[in-house]
Amino acid sequence: MKLHLDDDTVSGSNWITENNVQHSLSQTTKTTRKPYCGYKQQILSKREQAEQESLLAAIKWPKPSDSKIAFVQSTDPAHSDFVILKPSRFFKVGDRLEVLVRMKDFQGKPKQYGGDYLQARIHSPLLKAGATGRIVDCHNGLYKVFFTLLWPGEVKVSVSLVHPSEAIQVLLRLREERPDRVYFKSSFKSGRYSETTECNVCLPGDLPVCNFTDLYTGEPWFCYKPRKLSCASRISHAKGGYQKGLLTQEETLFFQSDVNIKRPILSSGPDSVIVKPKAFTDSSGMDRAEDPTASPSGYYYEDQWRSRTHWIHHFNKSDDITKCLQGKVIHLFGDSTIRQWFEYLTAFVPDLVEFNLGSPKNVGPFMSVDLKHNILLKFRCHGPPIRFSTVFSSELRYIANELNGIVGGRNTVIAITIWSHFSTFPVEVYIQRLRNIRRSIIQLLDRSPKTLIIIRTANVQELGPEVSLFNSDWYSFQLDSVMRKMFSGIAVHFVDAWEMSLAHYLPHNLHPKEVIVKNQIDAFLSYVCPLQT
Repeated sequence: MKLHLDDDTVSGSNWITENNVQHSLSQTTKTTRKPYCGYKQQILSKREQAEQESLLAAIKWPKPSDSKIAFVQSTDPAHSDFVILKPSRFFKVGDRLEVLVRMKDFQGKPKQYGGDYLQARIHSPLLKAGATGRIVDCHNGLYKVFFTLLWPGEVKVSVSLVHPSEAIQVLLRLREERPDRVYFKSSFKSGRYSETTECNVCLPGDLPVCNFTDLYTGEPWFCYKPRKLSCASRISHAKGGYQKGLLTQEETLFFQSDVNIKRPILSSGPDSVIVKPKAFTDSSGMDRAEDPTASPSGYYYEDQWRSRTHWIHHFNKSDDITKCLQGKVIHLFGDSTIRQWFEYLTAFVPDLVEFNLGSPKNVGPFMSVDLKHNILLKFRCHGPPIRFSTVFSSELRYIANELNGIVGGRNTVIAITIWSHFSTFPVEVYIQRLRNIRRSIIQLLDRSPKTLIIIRTANVQELGPEVSLFNSDWYSFQLDSVMRKMFSGIAVHFVDAWEMSLAHYLPHNLHPKEVIVKNQIDAFLSYVCPLQT
């Protein structure tokens, strides 16, 4: 039987497999790609195989027909422009605004193919209002951007080129061919003697290795074997560093801060429209069904995030947070962007006091306790690959395994974010990680359906020539698209940190500033304590 999948209907719930799938087949990916290390041995069931192919197809990025493009023929944001279609027409709140973006190269010639990565938003600076737009690539050098007008007043359009299509081809090549461009290390110690070796998801060459593949999840991890010590003597994991010299001379031209990384594209006509209020206040038009792919999922107004999928209560007083979290255990799992939630809540709520576990700064695990109101807040980083300074081996835990150890119930809240540290690896590495986490979530919800699980999405960040090669928004966008598809149709909620960072007027930052974190926390707590409407 041939399996035909409609990309649009791929949802996480379609793919849940029993653990004892009889007919497994070794991984063969339809697209011709170099098999990647530990992922050559990955055994996938037919269902997992079909899902993986469908996910990879859904994020497939258009390629220029010619692989060698001279810099002068690449996209130049300064020559490119956008126009608002029908700028003078009468707009009212709720209407759709359409913008056409026209790409040109450095000689001012129109581009004939797509594949540029753009970001777009509408905003009203005086109202501290903003929302993101949906971008459609017409594959001919033209792009359409669709906005929903969500507030009255003068609304300005901003479009920027994050990377030209020529740079994206370089990022694709690096993702497949140079997964070692961030490397890791581990220390091994016995008595007074210690050694440090390099580690990764996959290690090239024929040197002897220590296999630290997780027994429960099958997540691969390897270190070169120390010369004198045993593999069992590993005491810590840490970020090793970033590889240099990844690009050819020509390729470096596609990554220039003031030329073609996150540069504004200007309008050739008006860049704003006037929006009239609706004739009557109609709040019932808000779609309450949560769809992680709804666009936009919300908007800022007076610096407060208003979701279009659920009511957000603004927790401006620490007492309100205490009342909401009373009697609850909150587990935060992931990277430093969810550690920000731990830091915000611990700083903002006076009775929530950090209990010193003696953990390394910024690494954790961390724990804050409010004995009076019986609140326990915990943070733990996800398992490798993780680019933290030093994590003790005993604290290197995988989220899936941690979830399996949680009883759950109506007083258990779990928030997860996992994305940034996977940007240097082929997408299959990320799909496998999410598949394991999803299986554990489904089992947890099965035994304790009242457990609340929230996923914090990726967010945008400041990019320069160096950062782009390791952590570009384009990598994050690809992973985030995969995550939303894999977790749709499951009883988890989303905090859309992506739109909250992109729609805001503050400069992009890997660790968004406090006003944005506060809005993330408001969205999070509004799931924990929904307003009785």
